[in-house]
Amino acid sequence: MDPMMKMWVSFVGIGLMAIAAVIITLARLKTKGILRGVLSTTAFLLLVIGGLLGLFSIA
Repeated sequence: MDPMMKMWVSFVGIGLMAIAAVIITLARLKTKGILRGVLSTTAFLLLVIGGLLGLFSIA
């Protein structure tokens, strides 16, 4: 993978992690019940995908 592609992959990973942080913050402050669980699960998945993209861009 060329360096420019690695840069864009890492940017997407960083963006997904930032979105996950915003979602989990909103879920914990503003929601209750099943919606909170759905948002937390979504945030966790985005965090994992963002982390994997970050690792992928290093290799």
